[in-house]
Amino acid sequence: MYLNCHTYYSLRYGTIKPEQLLAIASENGLQTLALTDINSTSACLDFVRLSSKYKIKPVLGIDFRNGVQQQFILIAKNNHGFKNINDYLSEFLHNPELEIPKIAPELEDVFVIYPYIHKKTYQLKENEFLGIKPKDLNHLKFSKWNVLRNKLVVLKTVSFQNKKDFNTHRLLRAIDNNTLLSKLAKSEQGEETDRMLPYQELCDTYNEFPELLKNTASILKKCQIDFDFSHENPNNQRCYTNNEALDFRLLKKLTYDGIHYRYKNPGERIFKRIEKELSIIEQKGFVSYFLINWKILKFARSKNYFYVGRGSGANSIVAYLLRITDVDPVELDLYFERFINVFRQNPPDFDLDFSWRDRDDITDFIFNRFKNTALIAVYNTFKFKASVRELGKVFGLPKSEMDKLTRGKYHINQLDNLSQLVIKYSTYIQGFPNYLGIHAGGIIISEKPIHYYGATFMPPKGYATTQFDMVVAEDIGLYKFDILSQRGLGKIKEATEIVAYNHPEKPPIDIHDIQRFKQDARIKYLLKNAKAIGCFYVESPAMRMLMRKLQVDSYLGLVAASSVIRPGVAKSGMMREYILRYRDPARRKDAPKVLLDLMPETFGVMVYQEDVIKVAHYFGGLTLGEADMLRRGMSGKFRSRDEFMKVKQQFFDNCKKSGKPDDLVEDIWRQIESFAGYAFAKGHSASYAVESYQSLFLKAYFPLEYMVATINNFGGFYSTELYVHEARMDGGLIEAPCINTSFTQTVIHGKTIYLGFMFLQSLESKTIQRIVKERHTQGDFLSLDDFIERVPISIEQISILIKINAFRFTGNNKRELLWEAHLKISKHALQEQVVTLFKTERIQYKTPELPSTALENAFDEIELLGFPLCNPFHLLEKRSANPLRAKDLQALEGKTITIEGYLITLKNTKTTSGKIMHFGNFLDRDGDFVDTVHFPPVAAKFPFRGKGIYSITGKVVIEFDCVTIEVSSMEHLAVIEDPRYKIPSPKSPSREEEDFQGGMMPRVRLKPKRSPIQISASR
Repeated sequence: MYLNCHTYYSLRYGTIKPEQLLAIASENGLQTLALTDINSTSACLDFVRLSSKYKIKPVLGIDFRNGVQQQFILIAKNNHGFKNINDYLSEFLHNPELEIPKIAPELEDVFVIYPYIHKKTYQLKENEFLGIKPKDLNHLKFSKWNVLRNKLVVLKTVSFQNKKDFNTHRLLRAIDNNTLLSKLAKSEQGEETDRMLPYQELCDTYNEFPELLKNTASILKKCQIDFDFSHENPNNQRCYTNNEALDFRLLKKLTYDGIHYRYKNPGERIFKRIEKELSIIEQKGFVSYFLINWKILKFARSKNYFYVGRGSGANSIVAYLLRITDVDPVELDLYFERFINVFRQNPPDFDLDFSWRDRDDITDFIFNRFKNTALIAVYNTFKFKASVRELGKVFGLPKSEMDKLTRGKYHINQLDNLSQLVIKYSTYIQGFPNYLGIHAGGIIISEKPIHYYGATFMPPKGYATTQFDMVVAEDIGLYKFDILSQRGLGKIKEATEIVAYNHPEKPPIDIHDIQRFKQDARIKYLLKNAKAIGCFYVESPAMRMLMRKLQVDSYLGLVAASSVIRPGVAKSGMMREYILRYRDPARRKDAPKVLLDLMPETFGVMVYQEDVIKVAHYFGGLTLGEADMLRRGMSGKFRSRDEFMKVKQQFFDNCKKSGKPDDLVEDIWRQIESFAGYAFAKGHSASYAVESYQSLFLKAYFPLEYMVATINNFGGFYSTELYVHEARMDGGLIEAPCINTSFTQTVIHGKTIYLGFMFLQSLESKTIQRIVKERHTQGDFLSLDDFIERVPISIEQISILIKINAFRFTGNNKRELLWEAHLKISKHALQEQVVTLFKTERIQYKTPELPSTALENAFDEIELLGFPLCNPFHLLEKRSANPLRAKDLQALEGKTITIEGYLITLKNTKTTSGKIMHFGNFLDRDGDFVDTVHFPPVAAKFPFRGKGIYSITGKVVIEFDCVTIEVSSMEHLAVIEDPRYKIPSPKSPSREEEDFQGGMMPRVRLKPKRSPIQISASR
């Protein structure tokens, strides 16, 4: 009897979860229910999937509204009608400026329900009806429609479950309208009575108008929606060539054609693996999935785009031969059943990574090449802290109070009534969908039109996007294609291009020659000594420390390390055990024999997701399908915790039946449970390791070019400052941006690196474009006057360039240049320069001598670049006499020492008891790394106070060749007062003379030279 029901996917309006709506309907004795969210189909498929659990027949529709003003409701008779409704709604979602009209369109297999408005006339077609709300019943008695009851239906809206839900609704409406709750207009709210009544009570409400009940029941009876959630048949584009048999022949041909590219001497093992995989791929209906991925990457190669195929797809030799991945599953003994097996009903998964510069072109290709394509949505939900701020504004709380609430610095009973309400309702709406976003890279390519499954909206990215997420897509057999972007590939590609222009005499780099890289002595050295700053996935402090502990110098070692570093292995305590067994072969005997037999390569330690499947299958007696269900259940993607718990119980029951000791079973289960959700598939780790090797090769042979590419791609784990430092440590000469040499991005000439204009804060892109274009077409600038003549620029923009010393080629002091610029540049609106036959000579003003110093340059650099180009230790207020350096610590194990370090990065974490502790990463005065541990008492007593140099006191601890300092106290050292705003005393000694040997930077530099104030250490 309910034709107008909302869930919380009626964004910032409804308050009921889809399954909760079904549960309420079941409790109220309903057998049929129509879901009609406001301009949304997000909940539809889940609603249908869950309806059988509650023995309710689902009916789908949409409540079309402009804002909260209801225009009409469309109800689908069947799947075709649902598609028609989705087509119609999508027109408005793709063009938000369009208003929904008052009159519904003529759509096949669709019922139309108009809301009854007193004294308004209606011309109803055969499929159109008038919805009568309970409050309209008295009016109806005196209306002409009272005698036309065959066109009337029950319209009892359901948006809330109870009074609390209605209050929540009002708060959501206030958030949506960005207004105080007290100022929320009645017209922007629903009715408090929009709740579900028991079936009999609803019938009693309309007992004077039985025809309405009959008409409503008739409409619901005629509606029948059906979707297949069995996972038996994929709903992706079924054929690549429009013929399934031809598809398989093509896949087989491409697979065998790829053998000679990948293998010099393929043996029987290779051919057996190929036949096995092809058979399963065909049986499971994934042939077109492989071919579509192949086509996408064939296009990428034709455009010379770099990519990495990863995920569990790397477990497939067919994927390897089709060049979807670069991981040899035979070499690594990868478990194909982790990717696809005859028991597994969930989809295969290829993650295709492209450079962030290339991904949009790949996406364009996919949308143009394949017919039924859409991006997948994500539900961006209300988070507690953000909700506190939103509701704080709704209740009119001051910012100070909202800050206190978001920090959790309060006792709930000591808060006033409004603050308590903010906390109460922020907790309640936590997890409610707030708005739809776009999945990081998920694209679906469907056999049926996308609107068969739901409406699409058009985000600013410009591609049609579903209103459902990836989990719902999987439920209906739509397996996403992950087209992702990452900076790592951009760095690798750009580095090869930089090498080509900086070393034109060298042959082109074959960055895909992974087999050669695996044997390279320089790469082995970098790995073993953890000299991997800038290298993909292996540059973080934790990863570099792990590589030193494991003495990694091989591809397989790096593959293992890439997964060992994941949180699950550490949480289970098995990371440490793995390191101990790696370094001490005798300790491997301590591993349970059953685990050592299953995982000899990792010494009986579960390192990869496949290990969970192996242990669950061989140790726990689960089928491969059950074992994979167990793994997925721990990953957080699993749908039914009931099914997962059933499999868990089966694991324990099987172990008990086979007589395994309870202690051993409990211990192994603990490892599985703490580890599985965070681990990588081995193929995933291997894919990462391939990209790591590519970046390590460039780092080993072309360190400066690789660092320039890293800087231009906005780094990786660290800030730009550290990559500039790393380039300097590798022998690079770092120069601030220069008008005649620099471009938008950083460039290198020989060993001299000129930072790009784009790193100057507040320098506008149009200014950069004008400079580069003018210099390219008309040649270098000769003077400040010449620059002003040729480039239209504001005084604010040229001041940035002068302050960073970009006009140093003139030989004039930058303070004098600033003076000149202010005299010669108008503050009025800019005009393009007009070319004239004769140039008017500018008036030359005599400027006073205004010397600038190297220290002032450093503070200008901090202001404009975010960091100084000199050694930051030169900026300390008090000169340090502490001689201790990072290289000295190895000989001081167990000693309490004091060392100074420049903070690079900080990791905050919590102990098992919930207390805050830190891991710090610093540079010493020579530019070498210092690692610190700050346990909770020290972290509380000596907190970090932002960027800068710290004096660190603590005990030197060495474990597995890794040196750390367990900090006992720490002081943030003061830097000198900004000399740009300080009046110098003539009697005080010059810091420039003391620290910078000569004070001012060279006033004229026609050729770049290394600044005397830069860190001079080299490796």
